[in-house]
Amino acid sequence: MAPYIVSGLTMHILHDQPAELYSTFRLKTRLATVIEVINLADLQQLDISSVPLVLGEGSNTIFLEQQNRPIIRFIGTTITEKWLDKDHCLLHVEAGHNWHQLVAATVAKQLWGIENLALIPGSVGAAPVQNIGAYGVELADVCAYVDFFNWKTNSVKRFNTQACKFGYRDSVFKNELAGKGIIVAVGLTLSKIAKPVLSYQGLDTLAATSSITDIYNQVIVTRNSKLPDYRKLANCGSFFKNPVISNDTFQQLKIKYPAIPGFKQSDGKVKVAAAWLIDQQGFKGFSRNDIGCYERQPLVIVNYGNGRAEDLLSLIGSIQNKVNLAYQIYLEPEVRLLDSHGQQYV
Repeated sequence: MAPYIVSGLTMHILHDQPAELYSTFRLKTRLATVIEVINLADLQQLDISSVPLVLGEGSNTIFLEQQNRPIIRFIGTTITEKWLDKDHCLLHVEAGHNWHQLVAATVAKQLWGIENLALIPGSVGAAPVQNIGAYGVELADVCAYVDFFNWKTNSVKRFNTQACKFGYRDSVFKNELAGKGIIVAVGLTLSKIAKPVLSYQGLDTLAATSSITDIYNQVIVTRNSKLPDYRKLANCGSFFKNPVISNDTFQQLKIKYPAIPGFKQSDGKVKVAAAWLIDQQGFKGFSRNDIGCYERQPLVIVNYGNGRAEDLLSLIGSIQNKVNLAYQIYLEPEVRLLDSHGQQYV
């Protein structure tokens, strides 16, 4: 661990940490080293002799085993505001800022663009990796750029929206740039002009003239009615991605399963509701020891307190196998599941 220690820096270097402090799923294991970096100067002076594992607030990460690989968190939270014209504002937000707190602040300022993404847990820096989305809105819709610190060059490169290669719960940071650096800031273009997105269930009862505050509040009410508070019941939100299949495949499934819900995509493919697929196989409320599917939303896997990695992996496998057998659809985890080397397990 010595190569990471540089005298005179303001970073925090923590050893032998309980993993449940750094993952909202709270499996009980240990993290050998956690490095919390406050600013860019700290990053530039670090001697990265071995590639660390990058972590935000742990709302999309589950540590299955003890982590021997060093973990690094960028916790800077500064926000700067630049008006592009009288109606459009560019926010430069450091990666350590809490996402929901940012949404609340933009709503208070009547800045439209991310109100539908209220109550999504995690940090701003983690948002581009997954291209977070909810209720018809994705981060990609408002992201102007992402500032990425590269371990090899020891410098920051700015990626515009196109260079981020955003897709459904996907980005360049999740693929080509995985393990090569850390996101330090995100630029968001928001607007004073009302642009309500109300097409999704839960918001479709609102009037087209609804205020940004009304929409924000409705998103919170809707999410709270379906999803458990991770502070009270350990979870990482939606566990699996909604699968995207060809329209022909969807139409064939529709014949056999008339109630199957699907959402047409711009490329002609259809996004199928993973929650429905899981629910139809009887997993809602099902548990295996202290790991189970939430009673109100089977897409959410929860840890009732003393969950074990082996029970979680067993439940994941059962869900994937049953859904695949019934619909010939493979459910891919949205959550990052890490083994002892910090590598994706499933």
